[in-house]
Amino acid sequence: MTSAKLTYDGKDYELGLIEGTEGEVGIDTRKLRKDTGGAITYDPGYGNTGSCSSAITFIDGEKGILRYRGYGIEELAEKARFVEVCHLLIYGSLPNEQQLEEFSRRLTLHTLIHEDMKKFFEGYAASAHPMAILSTMVASLSAYYPDSADDHDIDLNIVRLLAKAKTIAAFSYKKSMGHPVIYPSNDLSYTQNFLHMLFALPVEEYRVPTVLDEALNLLLILHADHEQNCSTSAVRMVGSSQANLFVAISAGINALWGPLHGGANQKVIEMLRGIRNDGSDYKKYVAKAKDKDDPFRLMGFGHRVYKNYDPRARLLKKAADDVLAELGVDDPLLDIARELEQVALEDGYFVERNLYPNVDFYSGIIYRAMGIPTEMFTVMFALGRLPGWIAHWKEMREDPTTRIHRPRQIYTGENSRPFVPISER
Repeated sequence: MTSAKLTYDGKDYELGLIEGTEGEVGIDTRKLRKDTGGAITYDPGYGNTGSCSSAITFIDGEKGILRYRGYGIEELAEKARFVEVCHLLIYGSLPNEQQLEEFSRRLTLHTLIHEDMKKFFEGYAASAHPMAILSTMVASLSAYYPDSADDHDIDLNIVRLLAKAKTIAAFSYKKSMGHPVIYPSNDLSYTQNFLHMLFALPVEEYRVPTVLDEALNLLLILHADHEQNCSTSAVRMVGSSQANLFVAISAGINALWGPLHGGANQKVIEMLRGIRNDGSDYKKYVAKAKDKDDPFRLMGFGHRVYKNYDPRARLLKKAADDVLAELGVDDPLLDIARELEQVALEDGYFVERNLYPNVDFYSGIIYRAMGIPTEMFTVMFALGRLPGWIAHWKEMREDPTTRIHRPRQIYTGENSRPFVPISER
């Protein structure tokens, strides 16, 4: 089959088909409005609409498959470092030894932010959410590093953003804690450097625990990209106007902030806190979740995309066990989480509906065990998703067929009516 047929207003229209490398099929409706004299497709939330073609990430939710540039997430999680995955997503290939060394060197070289930007942090209230700070600080980078069409300048800004985002994130955390900022250290890896800036204090030496470094590396890799989700689509939407890299990524950060997207792992901890405050009776809340007439829903279970077990959750379950065992954390919230996890993995109600613990459930547990405050969870998600956003912005910018995004609508408002003077209303 090479085409699809649409019958509209008594006339047949032939629509072309687009097929992806994994057998995905799309009906090409680009000429529909022109050919039919104004008819459009109606798809709220774009759940059945392909907004672009992309060579970056493949997802098969039915089979629980997630691949970056053809590499299975399981293999990358086991064998790669986050910096390698950044190179893979953005430039299309895993780096060789020389490329990795140079890429890592550049990321270290550009880690510092301009000293003037420290004054921006002073202007935020102590209660400012770290995501608000992160998004505005990333956008403000465009004031220091102007946009350019030159490929060298674009690549340099990509490196700057990857390098400086973790510094901005760490400074945001220190601001919320009222602590002095810790500058990046050139002898540490990407993940070690971030954890050092996050937890070190000027009055004492801090060594990054290996278990935390490994856990963070895994979390960042698993969050690095996830196809055309809300935040990635926001980056592409803003970038389609030829807006610069920094403001396009800032848009993605803001989209990620929502509780239905990146804020979901924060909602997991808030749910656990609510159960604890109600006597820690997790069985009561399991029963509420099963009651179709009860509005309560267990956060962190099931996934909109994966109808099978989320492949990222499998990997994070082991990491969560390792972190909790290594740190010996005694936390009533994490005890409740373990009980809920056991129920979801064994109870027929959850198993039959594929309501398994997802990536948000386990990431929330790990971040809490690491000592990262709840308000920082979405920031951690944003750091991981950064290379994916950059890769999509770059791919879109380099595609000669890219046009400014301009969705249509079905108008449901008032028909034409005359203006009534105020004295007659």
